[in-house]
Amino acid sequence: MILQTIIIVIYTIAILLIFMYALAQLNLLYNYLSSKKTNKDCETFDLTNPDEVPLVTIQLPVFNEMYVMERLLDNIALLDYPKDKLEIQVLDDSTDETVATTLAQIEKLQATGLDIKHITRTDRSGFKAGALKEGLKIAKGEFIAIFDADFLPKPNWLKHTILYFKDAEIGVVQTRWGHINRNYSILTKIQAFALDAHFTLEQVGRNSKGHFINFNGTAGIWRKACIIDAGNWEGDTLTEDLDLSYRAQLKNWKFKYLEDVETPAELPVVISAARSQQFRWNKGGAENFRKMLWRVVKSNNISTKTKIHGLLHLLNSTMFLNIFIVAVLSIPMLYIKNEYAHLRFYFYFMSFFVISTVIFFVCYWFMYKQIYGSGFKKFFGYVGMFFTFFSIAMGFSLHNSIAVLEGHVGKRSEFVRTPKFNISTLRDSWKGNKYLRKKLSPHVIIEGILMLYFGFGLYSAFIVGDQGGDFGLFPFHLMLFLGFGYVFFKSLSSKV
Repeated sequence: MILQTIIIVIYTIAILLIFMYALAQLNLLYNYLSSKKTNKDCETFDLTNPDEVPLVTIQLPVFNEMYVMERLLDNIALLDYPKDKLEIQVLDDSTDETVATTLAQIEKLQATGLDIKHITRTDRSGFKAGALKEGLKIAKGEFIAIFDADFLPKPNWLKHTILYFKDAEIGVVQTRWGHINRNYSILTKIQAFALDAHFTLEQVGRNSKGHFINFNGTAGIWRKACIIDAGNWEGDTLTEDLDLSYRAQLKNWKFKYLEDVETPAELPVVISAARSQQFRWNKGGAENFRKMLWRVVKSNNISTKTKIHGLLHLLNSTMFLNIFIVAVLSIPMLYIKNEYAHLRFYFYFMSFFVISTVIFFVCYWFMYKQIYGSGFKKFFGYVGMFFTFFSIAMGFSLHNSIAVLEGHVGKRSEFVRTPKFNISTLRDSWKGNKYLRKKLSPHVIIEGILMLYFGFGLYSAFIVGDQGGDFGLFPFHLMLFLGFGYVFFKSLSSKV
């Protein structure tokens, strides 16, 4: 019974942590809906007055971006902002032929009167954070806008964002990400679904109540003084944006999130690219939890509620570990339930926590409705998307749990950029992309084994106990079987 007790204890702790996270999401939903009922007037720059138009530096950190570099520079050149108040830094850490082609395009743009510079480094220390820090040393602007290579801000983007810095306490203005290839595949649809939840429910839910949010690494503007005051960019975590965001807010800088300003971008279309991005984000989240835990807890400037939301925010990626634990232990728990009759009350009690899934379902529906609209047809489509998203997210749980564990134990790893494709329609092909990783992750084999394991869980529903089976966990195991199966087979096919 010792082994069974250990399984029950670990399973229960993981279930309770997921439930706590669900309650936090429910509170964010309440904040989100409340924010729609309030109109907050902000002091803004009068951009029709030349004396109030601030000097802005745009930083474009790039690394081997053959497929999107021309598109990026052409798009940035279209920004509608006075040329004498705009500087563009192309922070180019590339190691391939794009260095030369990028320089040639920059020289053409310089000939039009655009103040654009090509900045390269002899070494790539600090990766993206190092490049941003290097560019900041010579940046002319008092405000620093940052775009990754796959982002395409609209011409009026600066005019819709820079004006809020009239408030001297605002250190960052962040905009919502859009998705130019949302409907390319199931993979892009579920990535968009997850990101939409973050950029509506979470960012608005936190920001509207003064809780900590994060600059998302791109599609936002920093006040240069805020970056310096917070300690500048640091490359000791894989999510330098989250790190600097927390250091700035701990020094009482305000962040403003603009849900209504959308910045289109490209989603990874190949699962290997999505895997590397997920690994970096989740490991970086865990690294920042280690780095920021005691700074947040000991801070005298923030409320207890903000501290709780901050810690749960930093533990976002750790939810994958809890989900993975619950998933793996759910099959032994199925057998324990049907073997030990005296534990029946415990299992009745634990069934209550299925409400976590209900909470997520409700929270994400409000996000989905905000973007796609309501009505029976939309809701029917949402139900399918929700369970598809949940299945595939659970299929990523092993991969992301490994990332989280590495982050929590302090294992260092290189910043692996996400390959860009310049793909937006089904006619476009990703095959032949020179930046794709050629090696198959060893995790894929384990994911295939887990697919079979949860297939066994489905079979177990028919044979456990003496009452003709137990189908309480059957839907859960079916989602896990399909999720790990999708990730496994997609990972194999992306190498073909």
